[in-house]
Amino acid sequence: MAGGKLTPRQKMINLMYLVFIAMLAMNMSKEVLSAFGLMNEKFEGANEASKTTNEQMLLALDTKAAEAKGEFAAAAITAHKVEAATKKFYDFVGTLKVKVLEGVEKEESGKLPYEAMDKGDNLDNAWFSGEGYTKEGEAVIAAIEAYKAEMKAALGSEKKYSAILNEVTKKFDVSDVPNKEGLKDKYLSYHFKGFPAIASLAKLSAWQNDAKKAESDVISAALGKAAVQAASYSNYQAIVVLEKNAYFQGENVKGKVVLGRYDENTKPTSFQGPGKLENGQAVISLTAGSVGEQTINGQFTFLEDGKNIPLKFQGKYVVVPRPNSATISADKMNVVYRGVPNPMTISFAGVGSDKVKATAPGLSPAGAAGKYVLKPGPGNTVMINVSATLPDGKTVNDKREFRIKGLPAPTGKIRGEVAAKGSKSNLEVCSISAVMEDFDFPVNVNVTQFNVKVPGQPTIVVSGNKMDGRAKAAIQKAQRGDVVVISEIKASFSGIDQVAKRVSSCTYEVQ
Repeated sequence: MAGGKLTPRQKMINLMYLVFIAMLAMNMSKEVLSAFGLMNEKFEGANEASKTTNEQMLLALDTKAAEAKGEFAAAAITAHKVEAATKKFYDFVGTLKVKVLEGVEKEESGKLPYEAMDKGDNLDNAWFSGEGYTKEGEAVIAAIEAYKAEMKAALGSEKKYSAILNEVTKKFDVSDVPNKEGLKDKYLSYHFKGFPAIASLAKLSAWQNDAKKAESDVISAALGKAAVQAASYSNYQAIVVLEKNAYFQGENVKGKVVLGRYDENTKPTSFQGPGKLENGQAVISLTAGSVGEQTINGQFTFLEDGKNIPLKFQGKYVVVPRPNSATISADKMNVVYRGVPNPMTISFAGVGSDKVKATAPGLSPAGAAGKYVLKPGPGNTVMINVSATLPDGKTVNDKREFRIKGLPAPTGKIRGEVAAKGSKSNLEVCSISAVMEDFDFPVNVNVTQFNVKVPGQPTIVVSGNKMDGRAKAAIQKAQRGDVVVISEIKASFSGIDQVAKRVSSCTYEVQ
């Protein structure tokens, strides 16, 4: 104020100015204290959110480590070391905040009285002694140094974490700090000595926030590092996947080239298909099926986020006949017989029976795959045409001609022989038969009638296949050396569609 003698009015005005300035200073102080209080609220809210977020991320990392192991397991170990170091330091700082709030009563709303927290006696008395630290102050510095050391031990020298470790080291550097006079103050003195309690509380909450941020960064980096390593191209191999594993000459080869990943982080929990799991891979082992295109299918099951994820697969391969025998054919022996069902096997190399079709006059399927029966009609030859549908949809054709022959003449036999010898008594009880010799078809021949001619006796016609009374009487008149002739043998045939040629005669010499 101006010097000299002042009037009572001027003195009153000056006093009012002083009160006004004091009020302004008081209001500014209250606003600053409230600002520190709001800042502390923000820090504490962020810290609680970080706790939840970090716990969730660490749980996700643990799940990946349990499912895939490998890089995820190593990353989880690092993250848990950081979690332990952070919790230890975070809780210690929490005890310091309790010290700050000793003697402070909350308002009815539950909030701290920010504007009343303008003193810092609690920390000043606890941490400082003259220009140095008390034991409690030294303990605070020791806790910070221990936190930094534990973080360095957990993160090591991996480049992925180097930026995080540098940030922790910088934020928690407890070296002496130059003040505005150019002199150096001890770290805690510079940041806390003489500060209002609410300012110190906000600073301690910021410490906790810095520690939680470092923990979050480490877990995120651990997850990212493991994921990048798992997805590294060094773990991939280019695989050619064709539509099938066998092709005919001239056929269009189709397929694709895909990237397949081989690493220990991707192991199925189960496998369904023609094989078994070995070292995280499905080794297929099966017996090739019938000739033609076949399908392999199955399913992998992977564990992801606690859920079983199915992954189905399907592939194709072609079975061709094993070359363990030569194909030999007699060019002049392509023969079928008229009047009997000629069994035939018709196939096309490398094509399934269901894709093969054969046609010819009198040709019909016989039930089993590739089996047919041919009953030739009139004419001297029959042409069998075969068509096959290949896996690519194309059709190929072939044909083969067969000669048609009639049935061979049956051979008459007495006592199983064409020319038998024996006594008259044996002849009387002999049976007459007819056989289609060297004929490999299931034909049954039953003699129904024959003629008996004994020398010097009239010819006797016998019904059936055994001698009747008249024939036996004639045989009794035969002399030693006489040859009895069995002729005009008639028979019934089963297994053929027409009557065979005439049955040849047979003889019996009486001894």
